[in-house]
Amino acid sequence: MDYQKIILDQPLPRVQRITLNRPDKRNPLSNELRGEMFHALETGDQDPDIAVTIIRGAGSCFSAGYDLKSNVAKDQPYYSAGGLGNWPRHVVDGFLGMWDLAKPVIAQVHGYCLAGGTELATACDLVYVAEDAKIGYPVVRAISPPDNQFYPWIVGLRRAMELMLTGDSMSGEEAAQSGFANRAFPADELEANVLRIAERVARVPSDIQQINKRAVHRQMDAMGIRAAIRAGTEMQTLATFTRSTQAHLAELRESLTDALTKRDEQFGDYRTADKTGGD
Repeated sequence: MDYQKIILDQPLPRVQRITLNRPDKRNPLSNELRGEMFHALETGDQDPDIAVTIIRGAGSCFSAGYDLKSNVAKDQPYYSAGGLGNWPRHVVDGFLGMWDLAKPVIAQVHGYCLAGGTELATACDLVYVAEDAKIGYPVVRAISPPDNQFYPWIVGLRRAMELMLTGDSMSGEEAAQSGFANRAFPADELEANVLRIAERVARVPSDIQQINKRAVHRQMDAMGIRAAIRAGTEMQTLATFTRSTQAHLAELRESLTDALTKRDEQFGDYRTADKTGGD
């Protein structure tokens, strides 16, 4: 496949690396980019010479979220049932598809990791972040809870509630402390450490590793994670019918930049941080 939105390389033996490659737009997750990413993941999963995949972002960040300028209902990279709730179901299908790959996937997160970017990171088996990364789901301020409502499972009740009720971001250090990430490293040391860990993961034979990975996920399944996250897609869909969400969606159609600035300026963060002195 001739990739246009990602870069695929092998930085080490048995290690495949996918770089989200739309740095000028902060690596928005369009259906085209996601299609290429899933193709590379599935191809690597079937390749006996690949043992682990790293996902990272080009430029200043991992990913600032889904591509809000595109029609996400069109040309989806894999089939999800249509009708109300199609998009959150589609996102969760991809999340669980990554979980069900035989080989481990590692997220290498720097800069912004927002909204859909957080959903992509949590779909990975291991997550390593730069200490100064900014990780959050600001969409809760104006549209809905996440398409993939992973927060309670990953960071626990109290931290999840704070993130959901404020839309605030976590630093990389806070993400590691909360359980969102495995570890945080200084930004200039992140890549070297991810490669070091990937090389160690790759030493374990893949026929054993797939069972190791599945053993952890089966425990999560027994606690109900799949049913709970599936149920969350209906909550996300319900939220989109509120008057506030409908008003924000109209503003997004009018001007994406203005709508997102209006959403965040009273909090003084994300794109408005430099204007207000916020984080």
